[in-house]
Amino acid sequence: MTINIGFIGPGIMGRPMALNLMKGGYKLWVYARRPETLQPLTAAGATACATPAEVAGHADVIFTIVGDTLDVQSVIFGEHGLIHKARKGTVIVDMSTISPTATRDFAERLAEKGIEMLDAPVSGGETGAINGTLSIMVGGKTAVFERVKPLFECMGKNIVHIGDNGAGQVAKACNQIVVAVTIEAVAEALTFARKNGADAAKVREALMGGFAGSKIMEVHGKRMLDNDFKPGFKVGLHQKDMRIVMETAHQIGVALPAAAMVTQHLNALMGTGAADLDSAAIVKVIERMSGMGDK
Repeated sequence: MTINIGFIGPGIMGRPMALNLMKGGYKLWVYARRPETLQPLTAAGATACATPAEVAGHADVIFTIVGDTLDVQSVIFGEHGLIHKARKGTVIVDMSTISPTATRDFAERLAEKGIEMLDAPVSGGETGAINGTLSIMVGGKTAVFERVKPLFECMGKNIVHIGDNGAGQVAKACNQIVVAVTIEAVAEALTFARKNGADAAKVREALMGGFAGSKIMEVHGKRMLDNDFKPGFKVGLHQKDMRIVMETAHQIGVALPAAAMVTQHLNALMGTGAADLDSAAIVKVIERMSGMGDK
């Protein structure tokens, strides 16, 4: 059976993900708030739509990957949202990083209309999106996950069904906690090395061979040493994700002291106009607090 795919949000991550679906042989109907961003997709054979509702009129499975919780709400339930033309049995797969609590609410509202939902946030950055090697964390019904899994396999390699609706967003929040706190740890370690007069590059090299070695030490540590903060994942997006983490922690009553501290450092970067830098720029906050200034 031919599956017609809708895709909403062809940004840095979404565009290559959509192209990978097309490479998998699927026909796409696509929408973006800025129509010019659709050009690479329409050039590859996708059909542009004027509204999310128009996408829903053509598609059996619809992927969304947009900025924040309110953006997802607007795409699904807004004046020209998916809900107005989505048929019973349609699956909406939200690959944005948003509130787990809101996700559960969206899924319940869609279920009342006979529409299925999966939350499937991703990790792996632009490189993973281009190469089709993303880690995809999925919440929703098992049967719906199995139906959509072949489509996920066009975009990712590590595809894990976590549990019910909202569980994918919980897993992504956990991912962002670990990434943020580890960036903080690497920033503190390399700043400590430099302040003590040691060669931070050689310290990193030594640490990479032991228990302190990690992908964050490898990639973000190198960024810090090179003072190269061209974004792989922007401060502004990481701050948004950590806001979701802390709001959810507040709702359920869980202590996240390290995550709270890093969130404040991301806030400080936002306050200095660094929203578009890579979140490895957390090291700049540590350096300033240590009286070191910029490299």
